[in-house]
Order: sequence, then C-alpha cells, then structure tokens
Amino acid sequence: MNVMAVLVLLLAQTGAVGADNGARPAECDAVDGVRKNVWERAKSPALRQYCDLLASGATKVAGGAAMAKEALALAGQADKTRPGRAAPMVLDGRAAALLGKFPDAFEAFREAKTRDDHALDDPSALLAFARSAARTGHMDDARAAYRLLLPRASALSASDRGVAYDEAGMAAMSSGPKGLGDAIATFRQGERDSQDVAQTVAVLGLALALDRAGQKDEAKAVLAERIHGDTRPLVKNALATGVLGVGTGDTEADALAAIGLEASDMTAARETWKKYAEHAPAVWADHARAKASATAPKRGTR
Repeated sequence: MNVMAVLVLLLAQTGAVGADNGARPAECDAVDGVRKNVWERAKSPALRQYCDLLASGATKVAGGAAMAKEALALAGQADKTRPGRAAPMVLDGRAAALLGKFPDAFEAFREAKTRDDHALDDPSALLAFARSAARTGHMDDARAAYRLLLPRASALSASDRGVAYDEAGMAAMSSGPKGLGDAIATFRQGERDSQDVAQTVAVLGLALALDRAGQKDEAKAVLAERIHGDTRPLVKNALATGVLGVGTGDTEADALAAIGLEASDMTAARETWKKYAEHAPAVWADHARAKASATAPKRGTR
C-alpha cells in the first residue's frame, strides 16, 4: 500500500481534522466576543464590518447556489473594507464555483493563495478550488488540491465527501497508469464512505482502475459483489447530478458503464467499450481497444 493509500485510509477514518468552521479569519477573533471585550470591539468598527460581511457571506454560501450571488456581493464589499486580505477572495471563489463560474472561481482562489499561503486550508474551500481547477483544465493543480483534501474529507458534509472521493479518483486516473495507485486507494475509501450515486461511481471507478492496473480478477470480484444490472442509467444519472463532471469523470462515463456491464451483459459491454474507444483519452485508448476485443465472442461460438 502506497503513502497515499495510508493517508486516505487512516486519516479519513479517524477524522483527524475537525468540522468545517467556515474558515473564519484569525483577525476576526478580535471582534467575536470571546477573546476581546466590548470596548476592544468598539475601537475597530471597520474590522467589525469586515467580519460581519464575511460571516454573512459564509452563511449564504452554506445555503447553496440559491444565495451565491448575494455571497459574491458580500465578498466584494469585504474586500473593499479591508483590501488585500485573503478571506474575501476565498468567499468569492466558493460563491463563483456554486454558480458554475469556474474560471472566475479559479482566479479568485489563486489570488487568495498569493495573499495568504494558508488561505485554502479549510476543507470546503479546498474542495471548491480542486473542482474549479479540474473544470478549467488545470489538472495538476486539481490533483494536488485533492491530495491535500482527502485526509480532511471527514470535515465535509456526507454528500460533498462522497463526491470528493469520486472526483479525486477520477482526477488521479486521468494522469494515466502512474495515477492508478492513488485512484484505487481513493475509490476504495469512497466505496466505504459514500452513499447512493456517489458510492456506485466509486465502485465502478474502483473496478475500472483495478482492470487498468492488470488486477482483473479483483475487478471482477468488486463488480460481482456490488453491481447488478444495466449500469448505463446509473452513469447517466451521475452525469446529470454532477457526480461526474468536466475534468472529473465526464469523459470516462462510457468506460464506467462498460466495466459495469461486464458483470451482466457482455454484448452490451462490448458495444459500450467500442463506443468509448472512439473518444478515449490517449492514455487509455489502447486499454479501451483491448477491452472491446476481449469481450467479443470467440470464433466458432454462437
């Protein structure tokens, strides 16, 4: 088991990091009523306003995309109140990511990092950054962010945690054979610690990564235990709900469906492998063609 596997398994199970606290800036401790008295807070009205704006923005981001535009506005106000701080850019990035404005989100997160090396230590911010990087084609940044995130995944909500494992596994596998070890470790943890669609994707991702790594018997065992029936609707649902997205598995949808079909319908599996081979990434094209040939009927059989 490699180092990545150990980190994913041990730290995700033990919950080494506490719950997401919204990444409240340390400077706001001066106005939170815990470490300073009322007189001290009264002396810093600008700081008070800045912290209130960030707190309100964090609440709106936690509410999802419906209030993300308001969070963007609050981030801009906070940045004007105390220019040059990292926290408003983190809030801006998270809100932009919720709105699907991933190029804007990626740039906001990069700016936050230039202002503070620890700006993205919060797991929710790190997930939004990883997702934004993947969806804008910055895959090295995405893989690095997911590697930092996974040991802290227990701090995410259950739904975010499951998707994070799937996205990280897909990002690792997109780098080719060198990423299979990390992908296998990540999908194993995702299988254990995810639910519903995210868990199904983790199982299919694990089988696909194992097969690509030459561990075909184990891949078959994973499928036999967990996958029953036509996987194409399941994969289609994963695309529709965003569990598979741009840079994090959308191009692998046919491969996931094909490997799953091998457990129940070899003819459908062969056709799906052939379909995938037509658009497979260069790093997996040979594997796709080999799978299409391997699932074809043997000569002389009916």
